[in-house]
Amino acid sequence: MRYLTAGESHGPQLTAIIDGLPAGLPLNESDINNELAKRQVGYGRGGRMKIESDKVQITSGLRHGKTLGSPLTLIIQNKDWENWQSVMGTAPVTEKEKLKRQVTKPRPGHADLVGGMKYGHRDLRNVLERSSARETAMRVAIGAVAKKLLSELDITTMGFVKSIGGISIDSYEMNEESVSTIESSDLRCPDESQAVKMRTAIDQAKQDGDTLGGVISVQVNNLPVGLGSYVQWDQKLDAKLAFAIQSINAIKGVEFGDGFELAAHPGSEGMDPIEWNNGYSRTTNHLGGFEGGMTTGQPVIVNAVMKPIPTLYKPLQSVDIETKEAYQASIERSDACAVPAASVIAENVTATVFAEAILDKFDADQFDQLKAQIKDYRQACQNF
Repeated sequence: MRYLTAGESHGPQLTAIIDGLPAGLPLNESDINNELAKRQVGYGRGGRMKIESDKVQITSGLRHGKTLGSPLTLIIQNKDWENWQSVMGTAPVTEKEKLKRQVTKPRPGHADLVGGMKYGHRDLRNVLERSSARETAMRVAIGAVAKKLLSELDITTMGFVKSIGGISIDSYEMNEESVSTIESSDLRCPDESQAVKMRTAIDQAKQDGDTLGGVISVQVNNLPVGLGSYVQWDQKLDAKLAFAIQSINAIKGVEFGDGFELAAHPGSEGMDPIEWNNGYSRTTNHLGGFEGGMTTGQPVIVNAVMKPIPTLYKPLQSVDIETKEAYQASIERSDACAVPAASVIAENVTATVFAEAILDKFDADQFDQLKAQIKDYRQACQNF
């Protein structure tokens, strides 16, 4: 499975083409819209979420509720486009028109300055329009398709918030109760007592014209053993997943299982002992469901650090690229905290990686064939 996305933040639409899905996968636009809605809510989100109400349109690759095996095309309209047509239109314009909403003061922490230097853009809007986190709406839509494939194979994914602004949950256990708490929380936090403190911190940051980051986590259950490979470096699935998570806007670090905490423990405390009980299992999950770049059958647990959003209403010092004079950076509409949204994005990006891994390992043109192959493989692993 492979995909491409296209579209600018204030252009007419976002587009994606997904290739390599098997025929016969049950799918509806509502499966995708439910995930898009989750991305748009969350305590600390900004004004654009009140403008956009993302809905997907599937224009190819689906008929009567099932995939055809041909490329699946997804479109998400940008409702704010009508206010930006003169700025973001494709037709040539006069020099006077070009100056409308021109950006010449790059924002520290964004792609603005480096992107302008790389591509020769004197109007940095040409950079920020594509580098914007708006693109993650389509990443979520693609992930929703992947989540549907995984759910039909009894594989579950859940993304949630572990900390915001240094306020962290102590521990958690993924079960029906915690999942319900996460889904009903405006912070996607399984601990409501800590969520109260997080909201207070977000309110204070917003009042100060500042932003907050945090740590998100994704857990994937019931994966087959042996997705990925140790044979070549670029076939290691934990590396692919780390790459995918790191590609999400504002993510600055990724770990699996106990992650960086493992550095403080001896090897005898950092591995996952193997036992047999009508099949192989582990007594712990320090390594987060991976060994040798392959899934172990344990829950995959991946954590990621999201930096505070760099678009500040209390902007940092910058330099105007035309005059070279010192200025405060440009202010664009933004959020005080987007950590809850990042957990939804990471969940769907993770689902995409595992859907790709499954379709790489099991060669099936039809979804029913895929289900049968995985069932047989699971049985073979249990009997190993």
